[in-house]
Amino acid sequence: MKLKIIIKGKKTQNIGYRALLVNKALTLGVNNFNTFNTFIDGLQTVITIIEVDDEKIEEFKAFIHTTSPKDAEVESINVEEYKNSIPPIERFMQAFQMEQLGKSIPILLEMRDKQGSMLDKQDSMVKLQKETIVTIKAEAEKTRDVISNRITQDVTELRHEIDHVKTIVSKVVDKVGISE
Repeated sequence: MKLKIIIKGKKTQNIGYRALLVNKALTLGVNNFNTFNTFIDGLQTVITIIEVDDEKIEEFKAFIHTTSPKDAEVESINVEEYKNSIPPIERFMQAFQMEQLGKSIPILLEMRDKQGSMLDKQDSMVKLQKETIVTIKAEAEKTRDVISNRITQDVTELRHEIDHVKTIVSKVVDKVGISE
């Protein structure tokens, strides 16, 4: 039996509908199958043509009436007899793979370009980090030198003050006559 199935709605494309349908056809052992996206009456439409024995066609029809991709918005499903020839399912699968590859190449190229841009930014950040580390080390050395010089000056001043205090205390001791 040959059928043409027309699935129309607000959202029937770019959500995995054709992949869902071909996978079901494969599980049923269908040899002749095709499905494609189009627009009818301004609505997204998936058209499927299938040739399989009567028992399996009933299972496929039940499947399409009860199963759809998660984000699908289906308004109608029409099933009608089909008279023309239907290509082997392998031909559809090859064409579908090429279509999906065609969609993925620009995405992969964009990802590659963004990754390159991110690596450039990362390299810039690493360079900036290295420059910052060098600056911090130089400033730390300057700060250490300033603190060291200040401590040396303070110690020198304290020694002078201590020597002065010792001198005064020595004079007081001499005047008062305190013995050690």
